[in-house]
Amino acid sequence: MSRIGKQPIPVPSGVEVKLGADVVEVKGPKGSLTTPVSPLLKYEIQDGSVVITRVEETKKASAQHGLRRTLLANCIEGVSKGFSKVLEVNGVGYKVAVKGNNIELALGFSHPVVIELPKGIEAAAAGNKLTISGFDKQLVGEVAANIRRVRPPEPYKGKGVKYEHEQIRRKAGKSGGKK
Repeated sequence: MSRIGKQPIPVPSGVEVKLGADVVEVKGPKGSLTTPVSPLLKYEIQDGSVVITRVEETKKASAQHGLRRTLLANCIEGVSKGFSKVLEVNGVGYKVAVKGNNIELALGFSHPVVIELPKGIEAAAAGNKLTISGFDKQLVGEVAANIRRVRPPEPYKGKGVKYEHEQIRRKAGKSGGKK
């Protein structure tokens, strides 16, 4: 049995979980999310937690067990606490600003790069740090990755947009001319 899949998912107070035929709907103080249901699994609400069990013992059911449990746990955590990612902008003259529903990045291009935030995502800039937050973990990660993709960190000086605790492998650069 899957070590992750067999763990019950605690449902905090203020979060409502509805089990449907093809989706599980989770509502909480931050919003509502849905996640698809696998026909290979059985979902039950027991003692304030959601328990997922396999209908049959197959390799596909085993693979789905841990995945679906984690997706549902992320939905429950997202609507109750939310998720956030912090990006750092490093480089001379590199700036980040949040203007309404847009993020304006000055990253050494001849023009500022403007990224529009999708619904349910919020951003806050403080100095050279940009915090992306929301209740959908997948969407928060996708927006952060799209911002990082504009100017990924380069290995020589470390200039660019990187995640807060990301380690950049640095290169030595030129070591001198040929003799």
